[in-house]
Amino acid sequence: MAECLVCGKSSNLISKALNVCLECIRLESSKASLYIEKAHSESRKLFGLPPKPPSDPNGIRCNLCVNECRIPEGGISYCGLRTNINGKLFGISQDEGKFSWYYDPLPTNCVADWICAGGCGTGYPEFAYSKGPEYGYKNLAVFFQSCSIDCLFCQNWHFREETLTSPKRYIQELVDVVNKKTSCICYFGGDPTPQLPFALKASHFALKQKKNRILRICWETNGTMNRDLLNEMIEISLKSGGCIKFDLKSWNEILNIALTGVTNKRTIENFSIIAKRIRERPEPPLLVASTLLVPGYIDEEEIRNISTFIASHDKNIPYSLLGFYPHFYMSDLPLTSKDFAFRCKEIAEDAGLKRVKVGNIHLLR
Repeated sequence: MAECLVCGKSSNLISKALNVCLECIRLESSKASLYIEKAHSESRKLFGLPPKPPSDPNGIRCNLCVNECRIPEGGISYCGLRTNINGKLFGISQDEGKFSWYYDPLPTNCVADWICAGGCGTGYPEFAYSKGPEYGYKNLAVFFQSCSIDCLFCQNWHFREETLTSPKRYIQELVDVVNKKTSCICYFGGDPTPQLPFALKASHFALKQKKNRILRICWETNGTMNRDLLNEMIEISLKSGGCIKFDLKSWNEILNIALTGVTNKRTIENFSIIAKRIRERPEPPLLVASTLLVPGYIDEEEIRNISTFIASHDKNIPYSLLGFYPHFYMSDLPLTSKDFAFRCKEIAEDAGLKRVKVGNIHLLR
């Protein structure tokens, strides 16, 4: 149990990582921002990462994501991948990145497995090998060891230990592990955003190499990339039968900054851009949304607003509501309750959404 340092309220739904309650984040944002900035500064200092996106007016600009870092001489980008040395950016490139990979037998526990080609055969025979789950085939899961945001509840937070220290790996190494039983590649992490030039080039190489076989290109992302990269993602996923899974952390911008350290404006804009393209290939769905139900911070109001936003584009966009497990700096919060999760499902459906699922059911209390 923690105390909100703004209003003095105590609750097990207030995380010690922030020491601010949801109500004060929304209504007392100027006071709450002091504690929010401190929380993210401390969480990143442990891993040698900048407390906020560098903004040196004389620094070199990186425009890959919403942070648009201006990196000073000798400094590093917010994601930790790029360094300004003598006025030039060094780090990863289109041909090398920081990542790991593994084969995941299909069907897998992907956010979209209930509506994707590999999980249920949607799009057969053009984009799927079978009318149902693709048993006998596998997903190549590519985990990027960097991220453009700073979730205090990150379930894969260990990647931060690798961002600055792990060796770079080359593009051909990744392309070579795509074999005849690989029916999809999914980029996640961390997040693919800071390494999108690499991921996109690797995808083009893999698709060229696979000849006349099915190979879907999928993404799990926070959606903070620049528009040019987003458009290339859309094209490659549309043509290959893959899906783009957007994690909509919250609706309220200040709450999003509290939970992730970064605004959600770019994410919302990018979601809208993809939504305008989904009718070009209705099945399998091009766009899938998800929200982690963080106790005490993601409430019914957030789900109602997110759901209304999604439905305003297309009521058939799939939406997954995910049960929370205590991780990283928010390990003091409880599990998501079953009652709350299914109440959120009703709210999403009342907003007009036709394909809503509660995920991580085994974690619900």
